[in-house]
Amino acid sequence: MRVLLLEQAGEKTLAQVKNIDSDQLPEGDVTVDVNWSSLNYKDALAITGTGKIIRHFPMVPGIDFAGLVHSSKDPRFKPGQSVVLTGWGVGENHWGGLGEQARVSGEWLVPLPKGLCERKAMILGTAGFTAMLCVMALEEGGVKPEDGDVLVTGASGGVGSTAVALLSALGYSVTAISGRDSNTDYLKSLGAKTVLPRSEYIETPRPLEKQLWAGAIDTVGDKLLARVLAQMNYNGTVAACGLAGGYQLPTTVMPFILRNVRLQGVDSVLTPLHRRQTAWERLAGILPESFYEQATQEIQLEDVPAAATALMNNQITGRTLVKIRS
Repeated sequence: MRVLLLEQAGEKTLAQVKNIDSDQLPEGDVTVDVNWSSLNYKDALAITGTGKIIRHFPMVPGIDFAGLVHSSKDPRFKPGQSVVLTGWGVGENHWGGLGEQARVSGEWLVPLPKGLCERKAMILGTAGFTAMLCVMALEEGGVKPEDGDVLVTGASGGVGSTAVALLSALGYSVTAISGRDSNTDYLKSLGAKTVLPRSEYIETPRPLEKQLWAGAIDTVGDKLLARVLAQMNYNGTVAACGLAGGYQLPTTVMPFILRNVRLQGVDSVLTPLHRRQTAWERLAGILPESFYEQATQEIQLEDVPAAATALMNNQITGRTLVKIRS
């Protein structure tokens, strides 16, 4: 079986497609024949060695995958059943989805809901799953379509672009922030009403600014998130799920205690099973067919290292789908 194997040579990470035996797979009670995976920012960090994502080598990266159960010791799963996996440290400290087979704990798997094939599940992948969790966080914060505009930062990325499409499909008026002017038409095709340049949000914000947003989904962090918080409407909610712009948050308590703003963190790695199932079931029913055609480029397993470098250089828009089996 073929896998993308990460090995360490001194301080350098080497990424090569290699053939291995299935008995080299790590322990787990369910073995899955992987048909589709995807390339995420965390995968790109690991594959390029840019971030200290991988602690133990060799490692098969890939933080998500979809495929068919090959064999199972878990009574909840039967051979031939379609499943999807995101999170749980897979692709970081447990061999992941960028290979023809994966062996994992049944606790980490979600049966693929009706209306969603394996390919579509990985067009969504971790990014789409995270975007759905963010939308759910806004809903639980009381943000309704009639309350006003909702902002999405880092909108050209996987999470951001899916969040734009989800919010638009649910009837929200969406404003997107992107660092690339060339993506304006793309984001409007996904449902964004307005696209703003990220350059308008790089300055350190005042403690409070003009109220503009009923809700926001932030994938960037740092000064941009601080600026968004300062612009939230009274009783607004921000769902924060990323730190592409940095992990600092140079803000004050003013938005929270004077405007009753809620900052809700969103983690997709250790999300409980019942919430995972809800998110995937909702994803299966919300997005239009056109989303799956607009938001994706498809590559082969051998193309992943080059694509990871392109992603780190901010040269990829939307989702990158990886076809594991030819």
